[in-house]
Amino acid sequence: MTTEEKVKAILLNGFIDVDNPDELRNDTPLISNGVLDSISILQLIDVLEKEFQVEFAAHEIDKDLFDSIDKITHLIAQKKS
Repeated sequence: MTTEEKVKAILLNGFIDVDNPDELRNDTPLISNGVLDSISILQLIDVLEKEFQVEFAAHEIDKDLFDSIDKITHLIAQKKS
């Protein structure tokens, strides 16, 4: 499973309720469309840190960096490199 697939699965299994999972594209705005709120972002960060064995510093917790699967995947890739 790719990082994108894992992130999407995490979102679908605990954060987003959609009728059709295919509606959640990698570029779907999550925060700017109101899909995730500030509490959800913090909960998501906790799950991502555990799943991908990374840590996000306080200055990295910027809503713009978590606004899509693509952006989250990019951030995780940066942390792992």
